[in-house]
Amino acid sequence: MSISKRTAIMWWTGGLIAFAIVLYVHVPLATSGVPGGIADHQSAPDAATVNAIQQSWQADGLRQTAVIAMISDLLFIGIFGVGCVLAGMHYRARDAAALRGLGWGAFVCGLVFLVTDYGETISQLVQLVQNSGDDGLSAFASTMRPIKMLSWIGGFLTVIAALVLDRLKSRTA
Repeated sequence: MSISKRTAIMWWTGGLIAFAIVLYVHVPLATSGVPGGIADHQSAPDAATVNAIQQSWQADGLRQTAVIAMISDLLFIGIFGVGCVLAGMHYRARDAAALRGLGWGAFVCGLVFLVTDYGETISQLVQLVQNSGDDGLSAFASTMRPIKMLSWIGGFLTVIAALVLDRLKSRTA
């Protein structure tokens, strides 16, 4: 299956734009009671911590904002993750070994990001909608957080590196 560079980069760039929007939506969730905002909820290791965060948001009138923020996360995850996978598929089909390697890196990072960040965010959203923390879901979400962060960084950097290398190679050709 051949993926055009244009299609892949449109999805990937769309993911970056969605990320910026998501960050903006998350800003109000950083309060005096929850200074880390959504990141505190993501890394909450147990139900008691999740409950304290959600009660703080509720008291500040931010419950609906938190729901919207998590739903916007789900959209961002899909757009950026698919962008990394598509960029990976495009670059791993290239002739240059370095571009193929970067393509595989972007592909794997995109898949790992999709699985781990969807797992984390769905676990968070379930707890928020139920208005009750769950030890299993919070432990799962907090375990997925560092993996999704590394895979996001990996996907971002491998696609950037592939774009730069591809540009350099096209100049010398």
